[in-house]
Amino acid sequence: MARLFVILFVLYGEGLLSVSAQGIFEGPTQFIPVEVDRMYVKGLLFLVKHQNEDGSFSSPGRTDNYGKQPGVVGLALITMLAHGDDPNRGPFALAIKRGLSLILKNQNKSTGYIGSSMYNHGFAALALAEAYGHVNDKRLGPALKKATDLILNAQKRSRMNAWRYSPESSDADTTVSGAQIVALFAARNAGIGIPQDSIEKALQFYIQCQASDGGFGYTSASGSNGPRTAIGALAFALAKKKQSERFKAAIDYLVSKGSDGGYDHYYHYFLYYASQAYFHASPKLWAEWNATNIKRLKETQQEDGRWDSNFGGTFATAASLLSLALNYRYLPIYER
Repeated sequence: MARLFVILFVLYGEGLLSVSAQGIFEGPTQFIPVEVDRMYVKGLLFLVKHQNEDGSFSSPGRTDNYGKQPGVVGLALITMLAHGDDPNRGPFALAIKRGLSLILKNQNKSTGYIGSSMYNHGFAALALAEAYGHVNDKRLGPALKKATDLILNAQKRSRMNAWRYSPESSDADTTVSGAQIVALFAARNAGIGIPQDSIEKALQFYIQCQASDGGFGYTSASGSNGPRTAIGALAFALAKKKQSERFKAAIDYLVSKGSDGGYDHYYHYFLYYASQAYFHASPKLWAEWNATNIKRLKETQQEDGRWDSNFGGTFATAASLLSLALNYRYLPIYER
């Protein structure tokens, strides 16, 4: 495996490889830009190099406590699945296996709860959904079913019909809810039954949180910002409501804030959701945003392959790679 990494790194580093996409481009080309795949592989190799035997990650630089959390581990695994390599025999198979084992170890066998917050649970459940049916592991199906059941039961406890930090919470916010909604759609794509009523109720919460400027607030229709609005836009897109005025207003808000969302503190978090929101908005808007994102990430990727943030190198690298993953479009959650 190490030898294969060296071969890949040398070829990409010399610009000798181009990678075909699965119909993502609307124009005549069917190839991923070499600079994108070079960045992507470099980031993947960084993650693999800094994965521990227990499946967690320890990034150098700033303190990386987030790399030990099952939700961030889940996002890192999705970056590997999104590249399109064989998850059972390919160059990232061992890293995927280790990460999934960590997620399963952190799942409560009785309740299905993963980790210690619904943020962790949502992102980890998303990883299980994307891995299910692709990775040869009989544990994934039952674990995914329990994880989605917990999300659905937590929603029933909330007077807002959405989610917050704990599965016992009675209130909700748009950021935690976004992680659960994406996980539910991914689970549905994987064949898990998700009641449409649960989706519609969650969207009603987002409607209550959308301000007159098209942006989304945190727990109400105040305090709009780029990350929350990207999440809200994606929720409507995944629900097949891209023709709605609410989705269009959210996209207009994002465009007005510029390619970085106008909110630096959660920049990489914004990239993860914004890439998908723009992708669903239109081929033209996504192509423009994607070109800017590629340029900025190329400028900020460090020599060892990582990106860094206040939330550690593992999260920043995973979120950055996932913002580029739509150039490949291998995962079901990335379909228009």
